[in-house]
Amino acid sequence: MGDSKDLDMTRSRALMARAVQTTPGGVNSPVRALRSVGGDPFFAASGEGAWVIDVDGNRYVDLILSWGPLILGHRHPEVVSAVRAALDHGMSYGAPTEGEVDLAEALQRAMPGLERLRLVNSGTEATMSAVRVARGFTGRSKLVKFEGCYHGHADFLLVKAGSGALTFGAPDSAGVPAEFAAHTITLPYNDPEALVRAFAEAGDQIAAVIVEPYVGNMGVVTPTPEFAIALNTVPRQHGALLICDEVMTGFRVAWHGAQSLLGLTPDLTCLGKIVGGGLPVGAYGGRADVMAMVSPVGPVYQAGTLSGNPLSVAAGLATLRVLESTDPYPAIERSAARLCDGLKAAADAAGVVVTINRIGSMFTVFFTGEAVTDLESAKRSDTKMFGRWFHEMRRRVVSLPPSQFEAAFLSAAHGAAEIDHVIAAAREAFAAL
Repeated sequence: MGDSKDLDMTRSRALMARAVQTTPGGVNSPVRALRSVGGDPFFAASGEGAWVIDVDGNRYVDLILSWGPLILGHRHPEVVSAVRAALDHGMSYGAPTEGEVDLAEALQRAMPGLERLRLVNSGTEATMSAVRVARGFTGRSKLVKFEGCYHGHADFLLVKAGSGALTFGAPDSAGVPAEFAAHTITLPYNDPEALVRAFAEAGDQIAAVIVEPYVGNMGVVTPTPEFAIALNTVPRQHGALLICDEVMTGFRVAWHGAQSLLGLTPDLTCLGKIVGGGLPVGAYGGRADVMAMVSPVGPVYQAGTLSGNPLSVAAGLATLRVLESTDPYPAIERSAARLCDGLKAAADAAGVVVTINRIGSMFTVFFTGEAVTDLESAKRSDTKMFGRWFHEMRRRVVSLPPSQFEAAFLSAAHGAAEIDHVIAAAREAFAAL
């Protein structure tokens, strides 16, 4: 690749100067601000396959992919065609559409545990609603979550959260009443004994356990077999529900979701990201008797003016149809394995100590020599070194998540040329540290 040069970011910086006058931090989601790594974000102008182009014309190999939804890459022709066809008829109706039924049936076929489901507008809405349903079904108030798992920004879920909250060093958000947080029991991830103890102490008060089966929001962390077994058994023994938050992993790590790889049988599942094909969406569902609690059938209220939006439904359904018909998962798996092997070799050659965690097409390069199995081990990573590496990679036109505690992603559009480009950039970037 040769020596890198600073990129022209004239228009991006001008836009940020305007944006901070209207929007907190100049961004509409905190991690986009690059606070943890320093520097200025680029403003995206367009996407093309595996590449994202900024307003200054710089083209980057995209390893963010809208934080996971774009498993087919940017502007896949079948997805674009489906959205255009839906737009020709209208944008929103406030009435049911055939597409909503088609998408729900497609989700049921892929995940048989979704006996009943409801479409919403975001992953946060999905997890918030699933927890409310679990509380309504069990008549209990307490919730178990795990340190480093992020389940959206509902008040009762912002307790020792990962992702952006962790990046800024303030995992308990201001504005969350102590009374709300008091109903959330936070345990270490990958600690089955802690789960057993929590239920021994308060099992008759716990409505549900919510978990990212493979974590993406403290960086990628995978569960031990013992932890997966505990998730499957301990809540059920005490009459509590298991909620799998597959907003990130659903249809990304496998067609049938992370739960199929781990042998989990959740009572409720939350989905998002890929299910909308790049447009805003969320979904939650599970056992028919549990979902019978949801209004208008049952007493648990949840609503949304734009839930099941025709454009999001069209994009999601087109994405699922391509995934089902082409089965790109083995090829993406091979690409991701080759990329991560190449990144580790590049770091080793430069004498930089890293640990790389990966599941399917999700991965994180942790700047630590220790195994990363939970929040505490993730936090021992050298975040300053990560920040330097992030900028060296960006100068070599590779767009990585701007946080040590996030997952990077590949898509079916990332071919051999893109993988080679990222590995070559990494060799130079690690050597420059």
